Amino acid sequence: MKDLLRGCARVGNAMLMAAGLIGQALSGSAPPPAPAAGVEHAAPPHRFESTHEGTFGGTRLRYRALVEEHLLTDAAGQRTASVYTMAYLRADTGTAGARRPVVFAFNGGPGSSSIWLHMGLLGPVRVDTGEPNRPNVVAPFRYLDNAQSILDVADIVLIDPPDTGYSRILAAGKPEQFLSTEADARMTVDLMRDWLKDHGRLNAPKYIVSESYGTIRAAVVAKLLAGGPMATGRMDGLSLNGVILLGQAMDMQGDAADRSYLTALPTLAATACQHHKVGGTCTPAGQAEAARRFARDTLLPALYAGNRLDPTASAAVAAQLAQLIGLDRQTVLNHDLRVPIGEFAHALLANEGLRVGLYDSRYTLPLAGAGQDPVGDDPAMSQYVPAYVASWADYARNGLGIDLPLQYEAIAFRDVNSKWDYGMGVGVPMARDFAQDLAVAANHNPALRVFVGAGYFDLVTTLGMAEYTLAHAAIPPERVEFHYYESGHMPYLGSASRQALAGDLRRFITAIR
Repeated sequence: MKDLLRGCARVGNAMLMAAGLIGQALSGSAPPPAPAAGVEHAAPPHRFESTHEGTFGGTRLRYRALVEEHLLTDAAGQRTASVYTMAYLRADTGTAGARRPVVFAFNGGPGSSSIWLHMGLLGPVRVDTGEPNRPNVVAPFRYLDNAQSILDVADIVLIDPPDTGYSRILAAGKPEQFLSTEADARMTVDLMRDWLKDHGRLNAPKYIVSESYGTIRAAVVAKLLAGGPMATGRMDGLSLNGVILLGQAMDMQGDAADRSYLTALPTLAATACQHHKVGGTCTPAGQAEAARRFARDTLLPALYAGNRLDPTASAAVAAQLAQLIGLDRQTVLNHDLRVPIGEFAHALLANEGLRVGLYDSRYTLPLAGAGQDPVGDDPAMSQYVPAYVASWADYARNGLGIDLPLQYEAIAFRDVNSKWDYGMGVGVPMARDFAQDLAVAANHNPALRVFVGAGYFDLVTTLGMAEYTLAHAAIPPERVEFHYYESGHMPYLGSASRQALAGDLRRFITAIR
């Protein structure tokens, strides 16, 4: 369990390893074969457009929903991939619309569609997941108007990478052309550039909203967008106004060192507070701050001392740590002051026969009959995923009028994640800190600002690791802002956190426009 969890956190594949839950159910039908080279009457790309009205951020407006297929080709002109974007564009802007901000958004995995950001935060409608203590877990599910969508301040373009959503690698394409960190980022850059050009938006303010592995994509894309003739072969010169990181996962250098226990501590403490396992009154924010101080002033010196730490001192540190995270002292001592996240998730509520979710520790399920998949059987993932999948199917057909002979691939673990090349060969994690790519982009562009959103209850990509990663990247700290939410890996789960996050995004975009 410990090794599996570390692998998930290291890769940041919080949204994608759920294939154990829904991968088989959503395996789309095979794409039609690519047309042979030289065929003049190849099918044109699909396009679905509709007009709607809604109220967002208190503003009533008309908007266009535009679902577009982008056919990618190789040097011989053969179609290698079909990639879909789903855009929401304000319809009543006139000529001013050309300089209206554009937000490009994608989720993570690798191998996730954009369904989570689409139906959870950014789109004009959202799935009704209920609240974490009362989740909606069986059909019929529904979707609602999303007043928190930032459509009042920016147009929104959601990207589904190849072999996710409706996007597919075609017969003339090869997996290695798309299923790697570098190839994926280059494809995303090309797609963004072409979308901006085709829609007359090259001079519009540009933002990226990314989540989980998507934060790695965002970092590499930000670096590549500016380009460099010697490094990338061309100079696109497309600068970003802002990069938004949710559930950041940029540091893939591994978590075997003591820092993983130090950076996880604020999340463990906040979770203990949430479940009333610490004495006195507390708040998640207050408990997390107490954990930061304890990690810096007490736990770090103790871990550094190792077996040279006096047993009496070790027992004292264990007692303080146990009180902070809601476990008994002996459990902490048994783990040599280094409590693994997976062990914590099972131990915190063990006396109640419950375990907490890794992706959102507000969610619980019984310990008995838990299953062995650390992602598919996770108490959070297993309870909120079905609502997204069913609601999207309804909305795509009845709300957007999408008529395609394909199933929407929400999660593609077998066909994408397991075949991914991080730069060291297929399936081999790469020991690299991608925050340095974002630092290069920030160096090129002194006006680039970074927004980091973290959930107090995210045990996969913890807020402590987000703070550590950005603190050790060469990005001036005054250009990075942190926001914390009483939510999990998807910080928009729960009405209060979703409203707070949407408000923070709205202010971020309008402040630096």
